[in-house]
Amino acid sequence: MTEFIFMLTYNDMTVKNAIEVYKEIRNTKVKFIGFKDIGLPIDQLKKLVKMMKQDNRTTFLEVVSESKEAAIQSAKTAVKLGVDYLIGGTYIQETMPIIHETEIRFFPYVGKIVDHPCLLRGTIEEIVEDAKRVEKIGAPGINLLAYRYDGDVEKLMLSVQKAVKIPLIVAGSINNYERVRKMKELGIWAFTIGGAIFDKKFVPKGTYGENIEAVLKEIK
Repeated sequence: MTEFIFMLTYNDMTVKNAIEVYKEIRNTKVKFIGFKDIGLPIDQLKKLVKMMKQDNRTTFLEVVSESKEAAIQSAKTAVKLGVDYLIGGTYIQETMPIIHETEIRFFPYVGKIVDHPCLLRGTIEEIVEDAKRVEKIGAPGINLLAYRYDGDVEKLMLSVQKAVKIPLIVAGSINNYERVRKMKELGIWAFTIGGAIFDKKFVPKGTYGENIEAVLKEIK
């Protein structure tokens, strides 16, 4: 089954009113909810994660920090918050020891990540080889910026899926029903949507909750 991860983010940053938005969508059926490592202070993130755990939701922290020092700090933040998944980030060898004694599952980026919001670059062959490397290191999954890639997106997803046995999260720029349906069609384990919910791309005159439910309905 393909899962939808609602990200409380816009332009690769956690929205300032993330707690208020969460309260607004609290009664939707979305099970997976995430946020980025930048945009909201730690005390607010603690409050947010506490609320989500009270609701028995699965929590995701996505790392978009570019420097090694910031990525390490993000991993330490994930431990402090007690999230279920740490996704994104490229400093795998430095991150894994930090979360080693926790139950956090780490799905790093693969390929060459540039700019902010993050873009994926490199050839499909290079990205596939990086995915194999990540699997060999022992990461339990991969965070693939498929729709932030400037090549053949479907070929990229199929190639990575074929090359590794670990699950994929497809993150970034899933902003229409066609792309949502493609996640289900390809059997992608999970995908993230943030900005397209805030822009109400699925139900233009609807609430955030109605946009979330529209995405969930599409992958049933």
